[in-house]
Amino acid sequence: MTVEIVYETHSISVHNETGVASGWLPGELSERGLALAAELGERRRDDGLDAVFSSDLYRAVQTARVALGDSGIPLFQDRRLRECHYGEFDGMPVSLLEARRARHIDEPWPGGQSYRDVVEQTSDFLAELAARWDGGKVLLISHSANRWALQHLLHGVPLAELVDRPFDWRPGWTFQLPGDWTGAARVPPAGPAPMTPP
Repeated sequence: MTVEIVYETHSISVHNETGVASGWLPGELSERGLALAAELGERRRDDGLDAVFSSDLYRAVQTARVALGDSGIPLFQDRRLRECHYGEFDGMPVSLLEARRARHIDEPWPGGQSYRDVVEQTSDFLAELAARWDGGKVLLISHSANRWALQHLLHGVPLAELVDRPFDWRPGWTFQLPGDWTGAARVPPAGPAPMTPP
């Protein structure tokens, strides 16, 4: 058995529109972002979803609630789906983020995390997802670093290749998570809180 995962990035935030890298700052959807979140709901509400999991950062929670809060599909928040914590650099200009991203695959941002840390927290989340939702279909609403973690863990794409790719939005990415997945076998050798309702 497998868990079918549909990943969608959180909708456009005010920070996105002003060129700010939020990191662990909560963020808030812009007017355009609210409209796109509603479109996400139209796209996914009849998709056979068993549950929706979002990051607990406000911009992701807001996306989930606007999209599917009235759908009857259970919504959960999980801090393991948070964006990379840039520490002292939370709120930096995106141009600065892009120039420095590759050096923080294994080296944490000052006062924050590395991208490898995000892989490890995502791996922990996936192991629990595989155990509890085997045979189901779930939607994850999260951040760029978490999509990279999924592509790295489940498709074996090197992090160094992922962090330097330009952002290429599309209406969802699909992943198959084996029901017996524990994480260790899927993390390449170079690689490295319970789920609760809102």
